[in-house]
Amino acid sequence: MNPVKLIATVLIIAGVLGLAYGSFSYTQNTTVAKVGPISINADEKHTVNVPMWAGIGSIVVGALLLAVGGRKN
Repeated sequence: MNPVKLIATVLIIAGVLGLAYGSFSYTQNTTVAKVGPISINADEKHTVNVPMWAGIGSIVVGALLLAVGGRKN
């Protein structure tokens, strides 16, 4: 498979997933306090919203790459 087609396919899939789910979350472990050998850790949950324009843009760019990348000069 051509690398351009592979990148285009990944962009299209990422765009569709971004539109379908709208956001994703992850957990970050941070150290709150550390006194000698004792440390207190806390898990912080972060949510990242994927803008609709980013999903649509990813699909459009992927489609353009598929259309242009498939042409042979």
